[in-house]
Amino acid sequence: MDDETFLLLLLSDSNLPTGSFVASSGFESYIKHGFGGDQNNETIMFMRDSISAYARSALAFVSDTHRIVQHMRRDVEQGSEQKSDFDKYLQRIKEVDELYDVMTLNDVTKRASKSQGVALLTLYSKGLTPPLTTTGIKNLKETEIEVNSYMASLVAQYKSLVRAESAPGHLPICWGILTGALGLTSERSQYLHIFLHARSLLSASVRLNEIGPYNAQQTLLHISRSVIEAEVVRCKDLQTGIPLNTGVAGTESDQSDGSDHIFRGPANTWPLGEILAARHDLQHSRIFNS
Repeated sequence: MDDETFLLLLLSDSNLPTGSFVASSGFESYIKHGFGGDQNNETIMFMRDSISAYARSALAFVSDTHRIVQHMRRDVEQGSEQKSDFDKYLQRIKEVDELYDVMTLNDVTKRASKSQGVALLTLYSKGLTPPLTTTGIKNLKETEIEVNSYMASLVAQYKSLVRAESAPGHLPICWGILTGALGLTSERSQYLHIFLHARSLLSASVRLNEIGPYNAQQTLLHISRSVIEAEVVRCKDLQTGIPLNTGVAGTESDQSDGSDHIFRGPANTWPLGEILAARHDLQHSRIFNS
């Protein structure tokens, strides 16, 4: 089994401590406000709309953050990474994060996104870095050890910024950092991120007693797959519009010039979902925090 396939299996594990089980992405509010009729159909309707809206608003941030981290990995592997360059990479990630923060329209979604984002950074620091033992590093090449060291430092410093409230630490950005640090390709990172969003929605539906666990797996296999694939294909080339060049030789900007990013950039395409998500805290009783 190749490394990337093994990483996909690892990151898709529902037991990973990422905090996603406490978020319904607005589905609980959707149900409490009386939308939908048939329980199975309303779950599928919400899932389709939510995946479409989330892919359009988040994938550009996942892609750009992942691209920044990949630039850094390449510089380390080529031996051209310097301390000043490291700070510039952190600044670019922070700029992407801050743009996502201002484009997220309600506090409920921001709260859930931040809590899941910092959980991903903690997961990498505590669970996905090589163990600091002779056994853990004896099979690694010198270059791999150096790359892992730089990636661990990147995650640790960005987590410090988040803890100090100097950076928001939103989920799509932290997912881009995590998968970029692990060496997962951008395509796999995008697909897995949307897959996990779909699975989280179905998990929320089960906990809300809208569908059963077997029905959730059936939906994930036979219905969600086509929706996920279609949205990833539609949004995979979206960009935030932020220039990603760090001023470091060999890290040219991946963004288009002019106003092209206006049409190829992130957007909110489901106002109803935003309104319902914003009303989550107004419920008299609730299971999820979003």
